[in-house]
Amino acid sequence: MTETDDMNYGDLTLHTDKYQVNMMYAHWKQGSLNRKAVFEVFFRKLPFNGGYAVYAGLERIVAYLRQLSFGDEEIRYLREQEERYEEAFLDELRTFRFTGNLDSVPEGTLVFAGEPIIRIEARAFEAHLIETALLNFMNYQTLVATKASRIRQVANGDVLLEFGTRRAQEADAAVWGARAAYIAGFHATSNLRAGILFGIPTKGTHAHAWIQLHDGEEEAFRKYAEVLPDQVSLLVDTYDTLRSGLPNAIKVGQWLESIGKRLMSIRLDSGDIAYLSKRARAMLDQAGLGYVKIIASNDLDENIILNLKQQGAKVDIWGVGTQLITSADQPSLGGVYKLAERENARGEWEPVIKISGNPEKVTNPGAKEVWRLVSRETGKAIADYVALRRETEPAEGKPVLLFEPAHPFLNRMVENYDAFRLLEPVFRDGELVSELPSIEEIRRHHERQLALFWPEHLRLLNPEPYRVNLSKTAWELKMSMLEQHRR
Repeated sequence: MTETDDMNYGDLTLHTDKYQVNMMYAHWKQGSLNRKAVFEVFFRKLPFNGGYAVYAGLERIVAYLRQLSFGDEEIRYLREQEERYEEAFLDELRTFRFTGNLDSVPEGTLVFAGEPIIRIEARAFEAHLIETALLNFMNYQTLVATKASRIRQVANGDVLLEFGTRRAQEADAAVWGARAAYIAGFHATSNLRAGILFGIPTKGTHAHAWIQLHDGEEEAFRKYAEVLPDQVSLLVDTYDTLRSGLPNAIKVGQWLESIGKRLMSIRLDSGDIAYLSKRARAMLDQAGLGYVKIIASNDLDENIILNLKQQGAKVDIWGVGTQLITSADQPSLGGVYKLAERENARGEWEPVIKISGNPEKVTNPGAKEVWRLVSRETGKAIADYVALRRETEPAEGKPVLLFEPAHPFLNRMVENYDAFRLLEPVFRDGELVSELPSIEEIRRHHERQLALFWPEHLRLLNPEPYRVNLSKTAWELKMSMLEQHRR
C-alpha cells in the first residue's frame, strides 16, 4: 500500500489555506470563536475586458457546506502540524458544522464588478474556514461561464460543444467547467462524467488514431459507420482534407444512404477553417449530402469564431476546448472575500472597512443588499444599486438616486422601476432553506438575464459600462469611516 491508499479525495474539509485554521485557533484561544461576522464575496474587475460576468459555482458551494466536518483523518493530520494545536481545539473541530447564513445571487445571473454576489453571516470560527473553498469554486466556474456566454454571443444560434477535458487543470476542473459552460448556453460536452453528474447531453466523434489504426481512410470510415450507423461523424483531416478525407467521407455518406441511414457530420480540426469549410460545404452539396453538418474545432474562442464568421465560414457546430476550459486569455477572476460587518464585544453589529494604498482595494463597509433596477417602460436593466441592509427605498419603489460622487454630472434619479433583490437566502442557521434549481432551469434563467440588458452592454469589444452604484447612505458611511481612520 502507498501513503495515499487511505485518502478520501472527495473530502474537501481541508480544502483551505493553513492561515484559515490558524485564525480559527487564535479565535478559540482568545474566546472569540462565537463572535459573528458578515463577509461578502465580489470581484473588482470584469474579466476579458468585457461588459459582464456570469455567476456560477453555487451548487458546489452548497454541497461543500453540507458535508463540512472534521473526521479522524483531518484531526490526525492537524495534530502533526508545526503549530502544535492543543488537543482541546482539535476536539472542538470534531463538533464543527456550518451553522451560519448564506445568501447568494442565483447561478446564471449576470453580475458586475464591485457588487456582493455571496454574503456569509456566521461565527468567525466558521467564516474563516470556508473562504478559500468558496473563492476557488466561484472564481473558476464564473470565469468559464462568462467565457462560454461570450462564445455563445458570437455563435449566433450555432451548436456549441465543450471539448476541453484533456486540457483542463485536472478532473474537477473538467467536469465543473463543463457544467459552467452548459449553464451559459453550450449544448453538450464530450465528458461522460459531467454528463452523468449533471445531466448534460454528451457528444463525440472519433480520433485521428482510429484512422491510423486501419490500412486506409475509407476503410476506417466504413468500419466506424457500420458500428454506429445512426451517429456517424467523421474526422476528415488525418491525411489531406480535400483530396482524401472529404471524398472518402462522401463515399461513406452515400453508402449510408443506400442502407437507409445518414451521415450526420464531418469535422475539421486543422488548417484554414474558413476556406476548408466553404470547400467542404460545396463538395457535400454537390454530392447530394446537403444535410451533413460541418463541425470545426482546433483552439477556438469567441474572437476566432467571430473572425471565421466574418470570412463566411460554413460551420454549423463549434467544438471549443482549451481556450474555454482553461480560460486561456484570462486564467483567473480575482474574486475576494472581505469582512463588511462584525459583532463587537457588546454583541452589537458594527461596520468595518479595509483601507489600502491601492484605492480600488478599499472596501465598502457594512452588510449590503444588491438591487437590480429594471425600467417599467423598456423592460431593460437600468443599474444595480448596492445599499446597506437597513435601506428600504428600492423595496418600496421610492425614487432612487444613482450616485456618482466622482462625476456629479452623471448623477441620476430613477423612478418607475421594478427592483429585484439579487441576494437570495440559501442557508439559514446552517440549514438549506431553498431548493436548488435544475441545470435546465439555470440555463433558462441565464437566457432571461441576457434579455434584460441592452446589446451595448453585452458586446465583446468596448461594451458600454453598466452602472453599479453605491447608495448615498452607503457612500457617506464609507467616507465617514475613512475620515475617522485618517484622524
